Amino acid sequence: MSRTLDLVVLGLSLSSSWGNGHATTYRALLRAFAARGHRVTFLERDVPWYAAHRDLAKPDYCDLVLYRDLGELCDLRPRIEAADAVVVGSYVPDGVAAGTWAIGAARAAGGVAAFYDIDTPVTLAKLARGEHEYLTPDLIRAYDLYLSFTGGPVLERLEREHGAARARALYCSVDPDVYAPQAGAPAYDLSYLGTYSPDRQPMLERLLIEPARRAPHRRFVVAGPQYPDGIAWPDNVERREHVGPADHPAFYGLSRWTLNVTRADMRAAGYSPSVRLFEAAACGTPILSDEWPGLDTILAPGREIVVADGPEAVLHALDRTEPQRAAQAQAARIRILASHTAACRAAELEAALWETIAASPRSNTHMVYRNKA
Repeated sequence: MSRTLDLVVLGLSLSSSWGNGHATTYRALLRAFAARGHRVTFLERDVPWYAAHRDLAKPDYCDLVLYRDLGELCDLRPRIEAADAVVVGSYVPDGVAAGTWAIGAARAAGGVAAFYDIDTPVTLAKLARGEHEYLTPDLIRAYDLYLSFTGGPVLERLEREHGAARARALYCSVDPDVYAPQAGAPAYDLSYLGTYSPDRQPMLERLLIEPARRAPHRRFVVAGPQYPDGIAWPDNVERREHVGPADHPAFYGLSRWTLNVTRADMRAAGYSPSVRLFEAAACGTPILSDEWPGLDTILAPGREIVVADGPEAVLHALDRTEPQRAAQAQAARIRILASHTAACRAAELEAALWETIAASPRSNTHMVYRNKA
């Protein structure tokens, strides 16, 4: 059996990081996966809001193919048939139809099909409400592998309650060649980088906006799109509409501290680390975060991260001495670089795919056929 995998990913976006956290996740993961000697094709729906903000038109580690609709996607069936595995991501437009098609195409050719849920708690909440935007109960059972941004007890729940054949955690990650400490003095006491979300906003108010009101002598910045016009930002909070991935390290470098705020569904489920944790830690910026189950499996509270429950805890952290701040940043960076780089995650993806392929008689036949061809 060849050790080279031919992988097709059908995801929300690789070409544009505007308004989504999927692109940076896919970029780091697939670059590292290709570096392991595998072949990758990424299929992306060509939509106007990403086309207008495309910041990676021609990746050098995979073949990026844009399609306009389901008809054009179906024309790409030979790509699926030639692959060992296809991975369909959450929030793919027409995700149920696209997923059903991808499973059928992979299965007919002897390959395996996986679902990569970058939004697992949100997905499960949608299913509980009977919303099948990109996934149905039948599709969960049909996929050979369920890769989840959320680990912990959710994995057992996916298998036991939802019938997933095989559920494995595949967290986001960071590329240390891209995210590294920056030279220069910080310009902001506390930053936040993230797209507006109604369920995150109350915590952002509590952990950044209210501290800014109480400490007018300090400087804060919130970067990300889609924030409504009605938010009353204090004068010492700077707003940036968008910071592209290439500028993330510099953004973190300008921050004495940065804030992590978790979406409500993910906070309730736990074990759902945001890419902000990994990026900021790799850049040597100390992190303040809301609390959620499983956070201590990623970074140790008090030593590698500060858990804040309100404005007082935030302001207390901002008053720490420079040696204290630097010690926490260094401890977090060491932890993340040891366990949460893109290279680590690509190895986990490879292992999960080989495990699934080995368990599938269809894919074993496919691999023999490919290797003889």
